[in-house]
Amino acid sequence: MIIPDPNTPVTHLLAYKGNRSLYLMANDTVVRSYNFGLGFQPVGHKQFEGDGKTPEGIYTMDRRNPRSAYHLSVGISYPNLADREYAKQYNRSPGGDIFIHGTPQRFVGAGDWTVGCMAVTNAEVEEIYRLVPLGARIHIFS
Repeated sequence: MIIPDPNTPVTHLLAYKGNRSLYLMANDTVVRSYNFGLGFQPVGHKQFEGDGKTPEGIYTMDRRNPRSAYHLSVGISYPNLADREYAKQYNRSPGGDIFIHGTPQRFVGAGDWTVGCMAVTNAEVEEIYRLVPLGARIHIFS
């Protein structure tokens, strides 16, 4: 069930990469749901800068960018300590700057085109930007 009240507090987010579904949750209830595009290499957990993958695991929504090149964006706390340690073993950078963001007109309908972010429509990112509090956890599943 999707709650129609636009002011329902979001407690956490669930993202399923396999079916490109993002859910804003209020405890056990879906507040909003969206489809999204992924990085240009959508299968697997992000490991290194430039690999085109979207992270998997539990992260935190940790920043907002009102001047995003992708309309608006809300930051995901990738890389965490485990991500940094893994990349360090290979003497590589884990990358960073992973966001939920909007979609420029030139990418509308392009499928998986980001470098590791989750792309929704510009109207949807406006809603996400407004509803998702900083500090909310996001669980990203394969």
